[in-house]
Amino acid sequence: MHIREPYWALFMAWDSRIRRRLKLRDLDTFLAVAQSGSMAKAAARLAVSQPAVSNAIAELERTLGVRLFDRLAQGVERTLYGRALLKSAVAVFDDVQQGVNEIGHLADPTVGELRIGASEPMIAGILPAILSHLNLLHPRIVFHVMQIAGGTQQARELRERRFDLFIGRVMGATNEDDLVSEILFDDPLFVAAGVQNSLVRRRKIKLAELVNEPWTLPRPESGISETLNDIFRNCGLNAPPAVVLCNSIHMQLNLLATGRFLTLFPRSVLHFGANCILIKLLPIELPVELAPVGIVTLKNRTISPVAQLFFESARLVARPLARSRLSAQK
Repeated sequence: MHIREPYWALFMAWDSRIRRRLKLRDLDTFLAVAQSGSMAKAAARLAVSQPAVSNAIAELERTLGVRLFDRLAQGVERTLYGRALLKSAVAVFDDVQQGVNEIGHLADPTVGELRIGASEPMIAGILPAILSHLNLLHPRIVFHVMQIAGGTQQARELRERRFDLFIGRVMGATNEDDLVSEILFDDPLFVAAGVQNSLVRRRKIKLAELVNEPWTLPRPESGISETLNDIFRNCGLNAPPAVVLCNSIHMQLNLLATGRFLTLFPRSVLHFGANCILIKLLPIELPVELAPVGIVTLKNRTISPVAQLFFESARLVARPLARSRLSAQK
């Protein structure tokens, strides 16, 4: 009577065979095909022949025992198995790159690179202050900054290794099993006006008095737009019809500097922004509590030495705003 091997034994044999046969070159070829969607384009990208790419993918499929791509007339399309392998392949090369970077950093701690995802308010506020502080201490470190919205997009691009960390509002990131965040400070919103605006000389103002003023506000599709609408609704008001709708804080700052416009800004933009000497906060308490600002990373990804330096500088630069957070909690 034939006795079948237990599942775990079959799995261990399968795992051993794959580890012996699977090479980084195979994964590199797979990535090129997956990202280009074509064997021919992948061959051009890798500077090899198309049959060599086709044979490598066929061998990889034989090793894994599943079909990774559906062959179509216009190219290839990843199967369910191909999509699963793509996630792992991206992580493998990212980890290898991290290891190479760390070796280089150990050889010379003053050099390295860091990819940073950041929201618009961070780019207009605290992030330049952090990078300036780091550059003063370590002038040969190179920073790649990518502007990106928060929420689900930041989590998705972190998982895809588009950047090493994200700085912005931490909205639910600590509830994700594979993400970890460090809170830096609270960042409430304020009504802001240019110093030439007559409203800045008033000691008391109600939000209702400002509804008919010219406003510049984010476009409706932006993540903060609904929050701004909630502020007015909580005060029993309709949101003012904005004269200028844009998602550029730089443009909004220039509009406020004319003395005509109003907008809503996070405190950190006004604390760190280079042009904010021309901007004043109006004495209005807004009925909204926003998520705090922090740094989000992948929980299962080793923090590089350069990223650790970024954390240290961020804590130092954010200390004035962090103190106000601690005072409010007492």
